[in-house]
Amino acid sequence: MVVGAFPMAKLFYLGIRQVSKPLANRIKEAARRSEFFKTYICLPPAQLYHWAEMRTKMRIMGFHAEAIKPLNEAAAAELGANLLGEAIIFACAGSCLLLEFWRLQSLKHRKEVEREASLRSLRADVDRLEQALDELQVQVQAAVTRGALEELRAELRAELREFRTQICEEESQEPEPQPSEGP
Repeated sequence: MVVGAFPMAKLFYLGIRQVSKPLANRIKEAARRSEFFKTYICLPPAQLYHWAEMRTKMRIMGFHAEAIKPLNEAAAAELGANLLGEAIIFACAGSCLLLEFWRLQSLKHRKEVEREASLRSLRADVDRLEQALDELQVQVQAAVTRGALEELRAELRAELREFRTQICEEESQEPEPQPSEGP
């Protein structure tokens, strides 16, 4: 997955760079043509960048430079325009990454909400099934009790029949009383 994602990220970056390059080039041209843009937007960052770069290089080489000569106006304007163009490309790529991050977060949030809804639905189903099971257990216990009563009634009926048959047999075995000849 990482191997497959890497070329896509590279392709995405190249696509952003290609889309934002024309915009950066137009800004560079505007910086070269417009005196206001050149003086207030391109020159200060270019001079700051040149000062920081030269100071760092001098310290790395072991020199202590107290005064660094500023760039001439043409070189500073060109450097400032390049810096501005790269900043625009970087801002476009960063905004695309930020939008992608927000999209993934919203997708993740949506999936989480769906999962919670599914979980709530499953819990409701389990509760409903538990209630139905409790009702069935009550019915089964009532049926067992009724069944026991029916069984007891059947036994009593059978005993009554036996008792009746015994009584009937005893009556049939007794001799019939003879009428007395009397008076």
